[in-house]
Amino acid sequence: MNLGATELIIVLIILLVLFGGAKLPKLARSLGQAQKEFKQGVTDGPKSEEKADEKPTDS
Repeated sequence: MNLGATELIIVLIILLVLFGGAKLPKLARSLGQAQKEFKQGVTDGPKSEEKADEKPTDS
């Protein structure tokens, strides 16, 4: 999916109309945080799964 400059401008105009100028920075910030948390979860995923597998056994 190749987007040129014209297509990007059209998408930005549609986003501006739908969400308004005040909500766009908040939307971009929340998307950035979600991406950061996702990347952190992907890198920390195997470590946390290993800890979950090491449950103490009750005798």
